[in-house]
Amino acid sequence: MTVREDGVWSETLDLTEVKIDNARRSTGTAGRSTGTVRGHLAPGAPDWVYLPVTVPHRAVDADRVTWIAARYDYSRPEVADGAIGNAADLGVFDPRGCELGGTGFRGWSGGARAEFVITEASATPGYLPGPIPAGTWYVVLAPYTVAADGMDFTVQVEIGSGTPPADLAGTALPRRTDHPAQLITGRGAGWYRGDSHLHTVYSDGKRTPADVAALARGRSLDFMISTDHNTPASHGTWGEHAGDDLLIITGEEVTTRNGHLLALGIEPDSWIDWRFRAVDDQLPRFVDSIHDHGGIAVAAHPYGGCIGCFWRFGFDHVDAVEVWNGPWNIGNEAAVATWDNLLVAGGSSGRWLPAIGNSDAHADPDVVGLPQTVVRAEQLGRRQILAGIAAGHSWIAESADLELDLVATAGDHSAGIGERLTVNRQTSVTVSVRVAGLAAGTIRLITDQGPMHVQPLATDGVTEVSWQTTGSLTGYVRVEVRHPVDDPAFPFGRMAALTNPIRLR
Repeated sequence: MTVREDGVWSETLDLTEVKIDNARRSTGTAGRSTGTVRGHLAPGAPDWVYLPVTVPHRAVDADRVTWIAARYDYSRPEVADGAIGNAADLGVFDPRGCELGGTGFRGWSGGARAEFVITEASATPGYLPGPIPAGTWYVVLAPYTVAADGMDFTVQVEIGSGTPPADLAGTALPRRTDHPAQLITGRGAGWYRGDSHLHTVYSDGKRTPADVAALARGRSLDFMISTDHNTPASHGTWGEHAGDDLLIITGEEVTTRNGHLLALGIEPDSWIDWRFRAVDDQLPRFVDSIHDHGGIAVAAHPYGGCIGCFWRFGFDHVDAVEVWNGPWNIGNEAAVATWDNLLVAGGSSGRWLPAIGNSDAHADPDVVGLPQTVVRAEQLGRRQILAGIAAGHSWIAESADLELDLVATAGDHSAGIGERLTVNRQTSVTVSVRVAGLAAGTIRLITDQGPMHVQPLATDGVTEVSWQTTGSLTGYVRVEVRHPVDDPAFPFGRMAALTNPIRLR
């Protein structure tokens, strides 16, 4: 058997013709039908291979179909150092179709699980419970990498009526429709701390929603955004974990093969497709979809270390960029340098790209809120937080222990982080910075000419800086707070805090 150009496997698994395994039927599971697809994928196989499965109205000799399940396995040969091995993801679409951006999505687990089950009332984390309509379903086998000798795979699909067997049902969680509130009343204009890139057991994380919410509270966060990979399956679980002290916003990490895109603040249960590459020229379409669903689009970890994690779409269409992802590393250093170059390049056009930072926490020992983005918003609400991020009214901190103020003043006029101060070229501008919560390291004032002022932090933990410039000398000014140098890989020290710019002229 082969894969067609559209990625569909040439053989359909027709479960209307599969007879019941009587030995299994004796266990009390009525109407269970099983079929298997085996095949081989060569290097260069499509990114997404769709295995058609015909599901009847009724299970063989039994009542209507009420559940569908699948298991997969593939060859994992040993390969030489530096060579690519086999890796494949798993998901499924129902008879509404598997077209790009279509409505048939029913779940995704990537490489985190080897099986799934979907029933009318429950599903494996990452998958969407609901009716099991008759017609052609598509089990998705997504070969992330294929070894030189190819990938042998086996996919077993089962359907049945009644309750699925215990070996499958044990992975399922009940359908939840308890969505979090979109606004916390009584929390007016101010600076709010949050983490906008978090994972749970509903994708490849190891923490439950309850775990993540508790950790967010423990880090003194005001808001958090759930971003499980390629699925909205967790959205209905967050309501009980939100409260007046924690705004929980729904989102998705759109995991393409050419970089990851955070769909922040999309409406609960909305879904953004990820099955495209940069050469497909589909990014504008799906950024528009994110906006249509009330969210904003953020390029995640542009220099991420995994295959497919590097951002290769350019930055023309996204609303912001995640320049700080998890503990400070070389990838973050490169992301800040790239972002700073974009600030310079955008100076003449007036368009600039705001920066944010998030933990991307999946499991222990990942620290929720390391780093965190501190956003100025009119209220503690979904729309207001997203507006603050998109406007660049934010700065990034490694913890809630740090406080930072940045203001530029010219005469009677002033501007803060993410704002513009309109001045004549020779107008004198005073830039004032206050940092509290760190007693060793440096404050660095960065402009379009580079670092223009560097000052040690005061040993009492509160440092104030006043620096003079003019509109002709400075197009923008931003602040970095760095720890003392402890590694030659970071000649300026590891980052402790980072602001978006104030733009002059």
